[in-house]
Amino acid sequence: MTSDSEKYWYNLKTGEVEKGYESPSVDRAGPFDTPEEAADAPEVIRRRSRAWAEEEAREDGWSGAASGEPRGDQ
Repeated sequence: MTSDSEKYWYNLKTGEVEKGYESPSVDRAGPFDTPEEAADAPEVIRRRSRAWAEEEAREDGWSGAASGEPRGDQ
């Protein structure tokens, strides 16, 4: 098993892929196993954020709220 210090990170400030702990943790997304996965971090973050928002909307009874559709109670 590889330690996180040997994995790849996406630097949120610079947009660069880094290996190990080059930047402060607040500026990093990861860890990722490959540089290619780290480079795709912005898209991964967008997909996960969208999925979380949709899940929360379903749990809160806001069907369609995340997709911009009107709720049934309006």
